Amino acid sequence: MIRRLALLVLMLAASLSAASAQDFRTPPDLVRSSLVAEPVAVAGAQPFTLAVRMQVKPGWHVYWRNPGDSGLPPEVTWTLPAGFNAGAIRWPAPERIAIATLMNYGYEGEVTLLVPVTPPPSLDPADPVRIQAKLTYLVCETECVPGSADLALALPVGEPRPDAGQTALFERARAALPAPALWPVRLSSQGDTLQLDFAATGLKPETIKGASFFPYSETAIDNAAAQVMTVDESGLHLTLARSNLAEPAPAALPGVLTVEEATGVGSHRLAFAYGDEPVLPAPATASEIATPPPPAPAFDVLTLATAAGLAFLGGLILNLMPCVFPVLSIKVLGLLRHAGESPARLRLHGLAYTAGVLVSFLGLAGLLLALKGGGAAIGWGFQLQSPAVVAGLAYLLLAMGLSLSGVVHAGGRLAGLGDGLARRSGLSGSFFTGVLATLVATPCTAPFMGSAVGFALTQSAGVALAVFASLGLGLALPFLALTLWPPALRALPRPGAWMETLKQVLAFPVYATVAWLVWVLAQQVEPQGLLAGLFGLVLVGFAAWAWEHGHAAAPRAGRIAQGLAVLTILAVAALTLSLGHERAAAPAQAAANGVEPFTQARLDALVNERRPVFVNMTAAWCITCAVNETTSLSTKAVRQAMADRGVTYLKGDWTNQNPEITRLLEKHGRSGVPLYLLYAGSGEPQVLPQILTEGTVLSALETVPAAGKSAALTR
Repeated sequence: MIRRLALLVLMLAASLSAASAQDFRTPPDLVRSSLVAEPVAVAGAQPFTLAVRMQVKPGWHVYWRNPGDSGLPPEVTWTLPAGFNAGAIRWPAPERIAIATLMNYGYEGEVTLLVPVTPPPSLDPADPVRIQAKLTYLVCETECVPGSADLALALPVGEPRPDAGQTALFERARAALPAPALWPVRLSSQGDTLQLDFAATGLKPETIKGASFFPYSETAIDNAAAQVMTVDESGLHLTLARSNLAEPAPAALPGVLTVEEATGVGSHRLAFAYGDEPVLPAPATASEIATPPPPAPAFDVLTLATAAGLAFLGGLILNLMPCVFPVLSIKVLGLLRHAGESPARLRLHGLAYTAGVLVSFLGLAGLLLALKGGGAAIGWGFQLQSPAVVAGLAYLLLAMGLSLSGVVHAGGRLAGLGDGLARRSGLSGSFFTGVLATLVATPCTAPFMGSAVGFALTQSAGVALAVFASLGLGLALPFLALTLWPPALRALPRPGAWMETLKQVLAFPVYATVAWLVWVLAQQVEPQGLLAGLFGLVLVGFAAWAWEHGHAAAPRAGRIAQGLAVLTILAVAALTLSLGHERAAAPAQAAANGVEPFTQARLDALVNERRPVFVNMTAAWCITCAVNETTSLSTKAVRQAMADRGVTYLKGDWTNQNPEITRLLEKHGRSGVPLYLLYAGSGEPQVLPQILTEGTVLSALETVPAAGKSAALTR
């Protein structure tokens, strides 16, 4: 048995090593990518434009900056010579692309993304300018395939005249960009709709064949709902369905308006940008060029070896995180129960537990990679955004707590945590304890873990699974080491009657976890859904009572009671699955106690105004987040320091799926919360550690100028 379990663990490791050597690329016939420069040469301090050209296979599409109901926009990571600065992507006007019941925003056929680049004041004529770009994207038909391309070009230093061979490409690309807003617009809301009134007087209704509005915000409107257009003497009017009635109606709605106009020779499409569409930057000043570019985020320079090492350390630290405490108590109790067994038997328990952790981590990672590959905007801990998963964990932990309290002994048959299974062999109990440890560990993000997981989700599937396996091995190692090292086991007290009392005491941390999971569920479902979830707890208690009562009853009555218990568990399972349909709308959020709800539009506006901003990405199920907020972010000293420096505090809630938050997490190399960013007023934000102290936050805030000085600098 030991050999078979050891072989299982070794096979998992070997398969990961083999997979990590493979590089999963998009089939080349789906997207052909190239990098093109508009000039034939580059001169110092003379801005020029690059084009990232993507030619997409017919029937497939890539995405706009707001992908709509699903998908991911293309991203470009630049490697430029010292002193060069690449601006923001200029996005062509998108199209509405319907996929089943979803509405995506993107491009079919071909799309060219323009990027302005500013060189430093002086260049060496003998040294060509070498530019490299890493393009990542998602290309979809009915299924989605992630892709990437390494692009490069070299330009001589000289007179920056246009390349005649590329003139037509850049003319088409600029023609596809939205023009500046042509007509004034007024936004109003009524009930579940938003009304955009464009003062386009003089339009002839018979010539306007259609109009669409594409908001920059991913959560502002119901993308799949029809956009109702009317044209009259006062202008053009669009009625849009709101996505979330619980949130306040937006005060502004930046985005792109497209209009299909019929002409005598056919029809043509017009596009106008309203709001924060990026424009070509002015040439950099000497002081800006002299400032070195900010260092690349840590996740960009990680290798597989360093990412695996960080993941291993993060897994070790997970054993000390509060979300794993209930299962730690069960593991300690298990060690005490098996302390009198042979060393060979204890090694079996350690290997079984390790196998359970590794299988669970790889299963969760594989599901996460598959869903992201299909266009879902999710990250680590994504399963806890599902009310069904949260309720299911609460029911399982309640059953486990009842077993520890002595209410029922057979409940361990389901997860190896009760006495019945342990008396048979207990190995499956150790395996499923590893599974449960993984599930309850996902709400926590340990130090070192965030960068490693963020790196993993940007790599090939083999590399990603290798990193997640390292994370699981770190979580499993302390228990495995205790079972493999006999001197440590001899230090444990011998089993005795006192263990029954300890077992019952350890039930209370488990009940506390159940209470916390019910609180999380309350953030995710409507009141009637919460009532159903609470009723499920009652059913679990009834099933435990009926099963235990069946043991003490006469044979026929016992079979009836235990059959009733099984039917009750099936009812609990059906109720759990139904909770996915009771999902609550995101709660209305308003500024309170100096904290504003996060939106990407609000963050962009503050950054453009060079105002200092602190961003806190959190979730109700993230215990690390709750501890940080209590001990480090809500203290009087920190709030006073923010007020003294005029720092705007934005808080994003990732309890339920939020594509804007997911995008920001991915941008900074993270796959889950917490994430803390401090924008000091200019440049890239400072990323704070995942485990905060009051001193850490105050030290970071010292980099922000005092409010008066900051205001003077922006004038």
